[in-house]
Amino acid sequence: MPIQQKTSLRKALLDGFWSGILALIIFGPISGLVLKGYEVQNELMRPLLIALSVAVGRFLISYLIQTTKGRYYLGKLVGKRDAGVTVASLTKSKYQHLLIPVLVLAGLSVPLLLGKYWLTVVILALIYVLLGLGLNIVVGLAGMLDLGYVAFYAVGAYTLAMGAQYFELGFWTMLPVAAIGAAMFGAMLGFPVLRMHGDYLAIVTLGFGEIIRLVLNNMLEITGGPNGASAPSPTLFGLEFTRRAKQGGIPFHEYFDIAYSPSYKYIFIYLILFVVVCLMILFVTRLKQMPMGRAWEALREDEIACRSLGINHVTVKLSAFMMGAMVGGIAGVFFATYQGFINPSSFTFFESALILAIVVLGGLGSTVGVIVAALVLTILPEALRDFAEYRVLLFGIAMVLMMVWKPRGLIRIKRKAYELGEPTA
Repeated sequence: MPIQQKTSLRKALLDGFWSGILALIIFGPISGLVLKGYEVQNELMRPLLIALSVAVGRFLISYLIQTTKGRYYLGKLVGKRDAGVTVASLTKSKYQHLLIPVLVLAGLSVPLLLGKYWLTVVILALIYVLLGLGLNIVVGLAGMLDLGYVAFYAVGAYTLAMGAQYFELGFWTMLPVAAIGAAMFGAMLGFPVLRMHGDYLAIVTLGFGEIIRLVLNNMLEITGGPNGASAPSPTLFGLEFTRRAKQGGIPFHEYFDIAYSPSYKYIFIYLILFVVVCLMILFVTRLKQMPMGRAWEALREDEIACRSLGINHVTVKLSAFMMGAMVGGIAGVFFATYQGFINPSSFTFFESALILAIVVLGGLGSTVGVIVAALVLTILPEALRDFAEYRVLLFGIAMVLMMVWKPRGLIRIKRKAYELGEPTA
């Protein structure tokens, strides 16, 4: 007969007590001391409530884990932690072919439903969707940890700003130029790190991102340094979405003889960005099914086995860096034209951490997961502005919880299922 394990109330109480003390030490300075003007006010009730919640939660978990039923229900709550890849089902819903057209129509109708403020929030969310898709190629598919991805974001944004400032080139001309330029920077980063893996690769890419930011900050004569640089708005066949023409065209509202509204610019940027995001999703999805995408996944799983199969790891790594950087450069162009002004403070390490959080929380290699995570992590802080000061803390808690409950992210990657046809005579 199995030996019944004794439950220890004393052990559970001690676990809860020390967990509450630790939570009070951590959260006391963060949430208990609030700076208002030039005075520091004590609001100790908040850290006390947090510590009490942690203590009670730890006590319950410590007590339940000592019982058979408690372990069973906790196991159900945590779920399976297998890290495998699931295969999509061959059976498809009869409404599945209608899902994509409905989503596209819903996306195109967003400007009709939202005001200017929330439209700008959705534009920023779509920019982070692009960034997440780009970094997902490098980290999720190729398995190379990149902590300096914000560098390519900055390259795209400054390419648009510098092209307009020195060569009088507009948005449409600089969009492909920025994509190619960012891809070249991706190749420059890829060559020195071909033999690096894991932590070493992360440190080098982190340094690369900081180097780009510092160069932009110190080249006062060219980039404007901390003062930043202005970026042009997109035009439509010479029509400009500003009150007065700045690029030699005609204002949109004057051409159609309607009242001016600053929302016209953001509606136009949203529609262009939405189309680009849809095309990029299709592009990345197709890439995953092509030999290049298969090679990225082989590199992620086992580089030695990948090379033993005759796959050129140099080409595979460089292609992953260049493709990911290209998408980041395109996102940078949209960020610059959306803001109308950029400076190096917009491209800090926190941006790289946020993009990496989107990829990890969404699911490494999962396109749908990255889209969902980008929308949630961008729109939710705006919806909960009262908790904006705890955003970094909430990111950390979310990452820890995700590693416990869903190590593969919100939506796990799925292999496409294929059905063998009937053999021909």
